[in-house]
Amino acid sequence: MATKRPVALATGASSGIGKAAALALATAGHEVIGTSRNTAHVIPLKGVTFLDLDVTSDASVADAVAEVIEKFGRIDVLVDNAGIGTAGAAEESSAAQAQAQALFDINVFGVIRITHAVQPHMRAQHSGRVINISSVVGFMPQPYMAVYAATKHAVEDCYESVDHELCDGVRVLLVEPARTSTAFDAASVRPDQLLDVYAHQRHVFEQYMAGAVRDGDDPAVVADEVVAATDTKPKLHCTAGAITGRVRPVRRIIPTRMFDQQLRTLDRLPTA
Repeated sequence: MATKRPVALATGASSGIGKAAALALATAGHEVIGTSRNTAHVIPLKGVTFLDLDVTSDASVADAVAEVIEKFGRIDVLVDNAGIGTAGAAEESSAAQAQAQALFDINVFGVIRITHAVQPHMRAQHSGRVINISSVVGFMPQPYMAVYAATKHAVEDCYESVDHELCDGVRVLLVEPARTSTAFDAASVRPDQLLDVYAHQRHVFEQYMAGAVRDGDDPAVVADEVVAATDTKPKLHCTAGAITGRVRPVRRIIPTRMFDQQLRTLDRLPTA
């Protein structure tokens, strides 16, 4: 059932930013296909068709993209939103930790899998937008979220490079939220080898993060940037919310020592 409307595929669309982006794209006139690892438990969304998709599985990604192409004839927009977070000092997460490896498999390789799957279709139709939901920590450090920050740095550098490789109307763009009011913090992976030396500061940071997420931007703020990224002349880096909009130029302009002091103060870390 081919459609004349632009077709958008959004991963992790059952809640949070993914849900808001799916609804915003539907309102903007897109035919929206949202994905979740288990759609049997997903609350239906007006204007959104759901498919099962596990971004860590090559077969699942290939099957989902093939089904969208078969049913709708095209994919004009891909929103790479599926992801998980981490909390705790980097030393507390072993390299062999199953959760840490899963984090990279979802946040980095999951993005690569599905982007690779849709690129040939977009190239064949001479148009398309791949919109990656990155983060403010994709271009700045974040103590006690180092592994998560590493995944976002990887996505930023990878797909800024890929955007230069593409042509013929296909673009890869980065939407960069900061603190957003979702269940992200509660769902973050905890380290597998807790160390006493980090216990106090880890607790301080977790308390700070819980409050920052609770009082963060509405996911609709990020969704508006996703819709804006479908414009004919989008920005490569789309800052979502006031915090990211301030931090990006500050990170680039002020001396590193001054930035680091401000970061430590913000994160309730010792400044001496």
